[in-house]
Amino acid sequence: MNRTIITFLTLAILSCKTKETTEIIVIGTLHQPEANFNSEILFKILEEVKPDFILLELDSNKFTADFRLKEAKENELLASKKYQEYYPDTQLRPYEFEDRNQYRIDKGMRPTDGLTLRLVDSLYHVGLLTTAETEIFKTYKETLEPLKILAAKSPENFNNPTTDSLCERRQYYQYEMIPKITNVRDEFDSRFLIKPNGERISYRDGYQLWADFWDLRNQTMAKNIMVISEQSEGKKIVVLCGFMHRYYILSELKQLTQGTDITLNEYYEL
Repeated sequence: MNRTIITFLTLAILSCKTKETTEIIVIGTLHQPEANFNSEILFKILEEVKPDFILLELDSNKFTADFRLKEAKENELLASKKYQEYYPDTQLRPYEFEDRNQYRIDKGMRPTDGLTLRLVDSLYHVGLLTTAETEIFKTYKETLEPLKILAAKSPENFNNPTTDSLCERRQYYQYEMIPKITNVRDEFDSRFLIKPNGERISYRDGYQLWADFWDLRNQTMAKNIMVISEQSEGKKIVVLCGFMHRYYILSELKQLTQGTDITLNEYYEL
C-alpha cells in the first residue's frame, strides 16, 4: 500500500474520531447560609457530582494567579474552596461580568435602583399610582412570595424548570414592567443622583440602565461559561449562581450549545 493511501486512511480515521461530551451543570444557590442550604449541603452536592471545573459568580481579582480563592465567606465559595482542598485536581474559574459592582456605580445604576424602587413603593402605599401602575407594582411584589417559600426548601426545589419560570416572571416585572411606571411619571425624571464623575443622572435613567444591565450581565456570564466549556472538552463543569440567575443562564446556554458536544444536566439527575 503506497504512502498516499496510508496517509489518506490515517486522516479519515482521525476525522471520524468523535469528540468527548462536555457536561455543564448549573446549580442555583443561596449566597448566605440558611438551615436548608449552606456550604456543607453544597459541598455534599459537589461530592456527588464530582466536577472537574467549578465556575463561580466572581470577578477574576478574587482569585490568585493559580486560581485559588483569596477569601471565602459565602456558601458557594466556602463549598468550592473545601472541595478543591479535598480534590486538588479540581479547577476553579470566574465567569462573572468583570467588575460589575463598580460598573453599576460608575454608570449611575446604583444606588438609583434601590432609590427608585423605594419611591415606587411609597407612591403605591399612598395610592398615587394609576390603576394600571398599581396592578404592575402589586404583581411585582406578589411574584416574590412563592420564591421565598421555595427558597426555604431543599435545593432541588429551587433548581427545576418550574422555579425557573417563577424567577423569570419575577425578573420580567422588575426589569420590564417597573419601567412602565418609572419611564412615564415625572417623579422619576425630577430626582437625581450624582455619579462618581460628577454628572447627574435621574432616577428614571438610572433604573433603565440597571434594567438593561440585567440582560447584559447574564448574557456575558453565559458567553464566559461557553468559552471555558469549549476549552474543556470531555470535562464536567459545575456553574454556581444565585438561583434567580439560573433561568437566564440556562436559556442562553441552551442556544449557545446547539450543535455542539456540550450537554446541560441537573445535578440530581446524574
